[in-house]
Amino acid sequence: MTGKDHYYNKAKQEGYRARSAYKLKQLDEDAGLFGPGNTVVDLGAAPGGWLQVAAEAVGDRGTVVGVDFQRIRDLDHDNVETVRGDMTDEETKDELRERIGDDGADVVISDMAPNMTGEYSVDHARSVHLARQAFEVALDLLPAGGDFAAKVFDGQDLADLRAEIDEEFEYVRSIRPDASRDSSSELYLVGKHRITAPVEEGEELDVVVDDVGSEGDGVVKIDGYTVFVAGTETGDAVRVRVTDLKPNFGFAEVVEE
Repeated sequence: MTGKDHYYNKAKQEGYRARSAYKLKQLDEDAGLFGPGNTVVDLGAAPGGWLQVAAEAVGDRGTVVGVDFQRIRDLDHDNVETVRGDMTDEETKDELRERIGDDGADVVISDMAPNMTGEYSVDHARSVHLARQAFEVALDLLPAGGDFAAKVFDGQDLADLRAEIDEEFEYVRSIRPDASRDSSSELYLVGKHRITAPVEEGEELDVVVDDVGSEGDGVVKIDGYTVFVAGTETGDAVRVRVTDLKPNFGFAEVVEE
């Protein structure tokens, strides 16, 4: 039995609308995408296999919103909503924001693929374009700490897209689920823990230490974002270089004059 037959038959037996449901299950196992009560947005969600998996993973307290050009048949999950439209249209994005609320989404996922031409370079470029569109939508919907996952075909443009995603997240992983067909070049870029800091790694700036944290490092607030600076005390006026950024805090070192 081929891998295709295995996952196709398994989906039929377990009530999933697409074999791709197992790709998302494996992504979640590898990267820890979902948690109970999460809000998830699925871009290009038809026919709904990923919606089913996400709905099960986040539970009754969670919310899953799917968007697609195509109509998505109703699912047997009370925590799933759907939006029919173009994810890049402002009207559609406004409706998404309304559905997920002011706190934004915890996770944005996309399994979109282009209409295949059979010419690999074209199909690859189109897959990168779709993934980049999903990424740009995700930036509108994800607050600090949120995660993103999107399908893309491997190829020459992948490194640039990965670098763009890496700038916005703590780290990025490339994952190829076992459920992907052996003949497919698809993989998934997973951005973990979005960073919305008002500073960048390597940036230098003059600051005044506001406080001292529990670990003894100086605390600096920059537009509400916390930066820890070792070896400083409250009231110190110093020049620092940002060395590391996390979703809700970062680290810097004093630049010696």
